[in-house]
Amino acid sequence: MPIYRMDREEADGIPQPAHDFLARVRAADAVIISFAKHNGNYTAAFKNLFDWCSRIGRDVWQGKPMVLLATSPGGRGGKGVLQIAADAAPRFGGEVVGTLSVPSFGENFDTGAGNIDNAELDAELRALVARLTSQLLKL
Repeated sequence: MPIYRMDREEADGIPQPAHDFLARVRAADAVIISFAKHNGNYTAAFKNLFDWCSRIGRDVWQGKPMVLLATSPGGRGGKGVLQIAADAAPRFGGEVVGTLSVPSFGENFDTGAGNIDNAELDAELRALVARLTSQLLKL
């Protein structure tokens, strides 16, 4: 998608991929987002998508229960972007069920197997997914 600018929106309207993304959120039972961090904040790609979607309507997350995740190579594990996201989600229609930060990505994640190696972090993730599932069963 093009980088959001008000003059671009006025000239060309909102790009179809923003509408498509919101349709996928609408069709989902829940939303799980794993944030990468760039200088402690959202990546430019995520922020751009979000900016376009929020121009369609403020209720981007459409009342969906959400689990928010973040990681980084450093010891904070993306906590800055995770906090920003957790604080913002309810203002845009998200119901944050829980969050998880995975620090030291290279030490705690097995990219070959695609899973968390750290037993404590793995248990936290599984508990979050169970809480999300429980929330969905109540709906």
